Amino acid sequence: MGEKIMYDTIFARSFSRYDQKKLGYGAFLGCFLIALSFCIVFKPGLGPLPRHAGVKMLRITTASDSDNPRAHDTSSSMGMIANESNSFEIEMVVESETSSTKDTISRSNSKTPLVKPICHVEERTEYCETNGDIRVDGKSSTVFMTSGSSNSSWKISPYARRGDEAALIRVTKWSIKAGADAGLQCGKNHSVPGIMFSLGGYAGNNFHDYTDIVLPLILTSKQFDGEVKFLVTDNNPWWTDKFRHVLRNLSRYELIDIDKEVVVHCFTSVIVGLKRYPKELNIDPMKSSYSMKEFRQFLRSAYSLSKENAIKIRDNTNSDGKERPRLLILSRKRTRAFMNTYAIAGMARSLGYEVVVDEANSNVTRVAKTVNSCDVMMGVHGAGLTNMVFLPENAIVIQVVPIGGFEWLAKTDFGEPSKDMKLRYLDYKIKTEESTLIQQYPPDHEVFNNPYAIQDRSWYEFKSIYLEKQNVKVDVTRFKGTLLRALELLHE
Repeated sequence: MGEKIMYDTIFARSFSRYDQKKLGYGAFLGCFLIALSFCIVFKPGLGPLPRHAGVKMLRITTASDSDNPRAHDTSSSMGMIANESNSFEIEMVVESETSSTKDTISRSNSKTPLVKPICHVEERTEYCETNGDIRVDGKSSTVFMTSGSSNSSWKISPYARRGDEAALIRVTKWSIKAGADAGLQCGKNHSVPGIMFSLGGYAGNNFHDYTDIVLPLILTSKQFDGEVKFLVTDNNPWWTDKFRHVLRNLSRYELIDIDKEVVVHCFTSVIVGLKRYPKELNIDPMKSSYSMKEFRQFLRSAYSLSKENAIKIRDNTNSDGKERPRLLILSRKRTRAFMNTYAIAGMARSLGYEVVVDEANSNVTRVAKTVNSCDVMMGVHGAGLTNMVFLPENAIVIQVVPIGGFEWLAKTDFGEPSKDMKLRYLDYKIKTEESTLIQQYPPDHEVFNNPYAIQDRSWYEFKSIYLEKQNVKVDVTRFKGTLLRALELLHE
């Protein structure tokens, strides 16, 4: 972090009036000193002010700062600081994994366009805000800032999962170049700002769709109230079709598949990359005026969902036609599937639930309406549980945690986010005999006794065993207690 060095205001010295005999010499000397002071203090364009004259040094955090407790503070992002004089200069230190430059830039108090991007490199994301004469060239994956004379370049991956190389290998790196336009002529001029983001990475996985793209896109674009154009790189048409309701509610304009554009697009403002907070499916209330409640309200509006609150049970019976709490059992076809869904459903009905069994597929509109109609949703740890974003307030999420040391991951991905969404959270940790892995390995195998050793040895081996080969046969007698606890919560 830069350090602001305080300095004292320089006051002009006044002269007393002496007798007429000394007046000529005093006036001459006074005028000379005043003129000299004005040249020093108010000189425009004669060179940089010394550092002690109110300049603030600002530094971007990088991965090398991970041991610094303040490394992830968003206030350490690069920015502009003005003083009270007619012009000012700021020295910026730009350090990233791909480049290291040190430049001095100047800007007057008039509305002269910025000549540098304001870039933010945070724990889980990076994004740059550019203003001025901005030219976006899809053919070279470059954003040109033609204002100013500085020739500097930055590289950025516009996908909100910084540091995850497995994700970023599928993301096109974009260059941001200041002070040059390579002779490019504008093919299309835009009167509203642009936001560029990637649909590479883990796009297509329902959990990552929301935590890496949908929520960050809302956080980045909400300030424009629909008057913004989306520039998509690494486009996946099926993704934009899946989330068309989200996109239409954030922008009034057609999406631009920038990689396929043969003409240069010109803007006065473009944000490259998306904002997000370090935790999954989370908004930090200390750093944002936007909340998870507003995020869920946005989704409810985008998908025309009518149920705002879960049912509140007022007695212990469901006879005489009284409304029953609605339980959704999320089914899976390939892995981590319930092997005794009908037994679970039968037991739940005997407790007074109305039961719905459904699979979370790519038809978001249908899934959203089904989830929103329910008071309790249960499923084995997996991306389908992300659809809890559509549950009504005070509804209950039950996460069935499989064998494999998933407790921390289960809590991080769904336990903590559910509380931020004003949902009630329960988990059910299965026993060895409830996992189909018992049919593949002996009870004393390290698969059951030391899953962390397998994870340390190889992520792919861990994934193959616990995520791809494991299904769940719930002990309905034991699980009954969890569903009864959910009913108790609905009485509160």
